[in-house]
Amino acid sequence: MVEYSWGLEKSVSNLLSTGSLCKKRPVTGVLLLVVSAVFFSSAGLFVKGISADAWVTIFWRGLFAAVFTTCYVVYRGDTGKEFGCIGKPGVIAAIVGAVGAMAFIPAFKHTSIANVSLIYAASPFIAAAMMWVWVNEKPSAIVLTSSVVALLGVTIIFFGSLGAVYLTGDMLALGMTIAMALFVCIYRRYPNTPAAGPAVLLSCILILVACVFCDPFVASYFEILIMGGFGLVFSIASVTLAEGAKRLPAAETALISSLETPLAPLWAWVFLSEVPSVLTLVGGSIVLFAVYGSQFFG
Repeated sequence: MVEYSWGLEKSVSNLLSTGSLCKKRPVTGVLLLVVSAVFFSSAGLFVKGISADAWVTIFWRGLFAAVFTTCYVVYRGDTGKEFGCIGKPGVIAAIVGAVGAMAFIPAFKHTSIANVSLIYAASPFIAAAMMWVWVNEKPSAIVLTSSVVALLGVTIIFFGSLGAVYLTGDMLALGMTIAMALFVCIYRRYPNTPAAGPAVLLSCILILVACVFCDPFVASYFEILIMGGFGLVFSIASVTLAEGAKRLPAAETALISSLETPLAPLWAWVFLSEVPSVLTLVGGSIVLFAVYGSQFFG
């Protein structure tokens, strides 16, 4: 299990952000977001690898994620901090994250893994616009340039996937993208908001809503086990995203998270034999170049 980076003092983050090792980019924040992107990129494998419908998947993912995250908080001794100091921003983040998850999982049932991932890559632009309007946080020139390059890569992937585009799935993926961009902005605006407490609340919301729309016990024991793994992966990804978002500007956070775009089709190719097109490979490489370039040249 990946160890979360919990409760780093603000002074440490400030020290990292002014160091020469990463040219004003907090190393911890970058690493946390990379971990989050890698784990999020595996979501399509879990969803497409089971026959249970979206709401059943949402229920079990939420249940296991809540259990795993709560156990880890108790193990770390951060119960009071994580659950007692959620505050209004944490509650709002949990609601927004839950809405995103409710769109995210069904999206894979209605469109391709590549399409969901490439639509999510638009999040840097949405996050940058939100923060620019919200707190006048202007993204740097390198982030804007890298975002344009990433958009070029996404566009190339899109043209390679035109035959697999389904409106319902793509609209769900777009809704998820908007929700996750807002989720990132909330943590950037309120960096003292705990990460794990809202993640557990998010999962509890998913459990309650899913119960209204499905009978979660129609799934087989084997598929429940798979969805348990999904819950573990999602809990790691959600908390590392929140922790990483505290340390970097919203546009850059979303940009690094777009690493998911080329990785998700790669996992689909390796584990589900969904062979990506040449354009998907080319576009994914361009997105990777944009992400790494923003860190190297920033």
